[in-house]
Amino acid sequence: MESYFFWTFMLAVLAVLSAGGVVFVRAYLTGTSPSALLFRPKGERRLEVVDHASIDGKRRLVLIRRDDVEHLLLTGGPVDVVIETGINIAAARPQIVTPVETPPPVRRAPIFSQGNESAPLIATRER
Repeated sequence: MESYFFWTFMLAVLAVLSAGGVVFVRAYLTGTSPSALLFRPKGERRLEVVDHASIDGKRRLVLIRRDDVEHLLLTGGPVDVVIETGINIAAARPQIVTPVETPPPVRRAPIFSQGNESAPLIATRER
């Protein structure tokens, strides 16, 4: 029984050493470092979930983006359905509207002044 554990352990060590050897040989042949082969940056993601909303307990709407084109899917029912495809990102984003600058409010003289008789009775607009 002890020899079974020994040979299983030796087989695992041999597998790890051979995998490490493959990484180092590949790095040597390509001219890069072994860590660059193991920890290289991933490519640009082509698919992402933009938004999702639950309709009821089973169904949900999912908006996905693939290569700068969005698709609206209904999932969770008996059949998954593509509701809308080919949504352009630029057309789907809301346009930012700048508010029109409103003039400041007009200060009017009080109709019934309480003790201040020298207040002007003319409406003035400050700019």
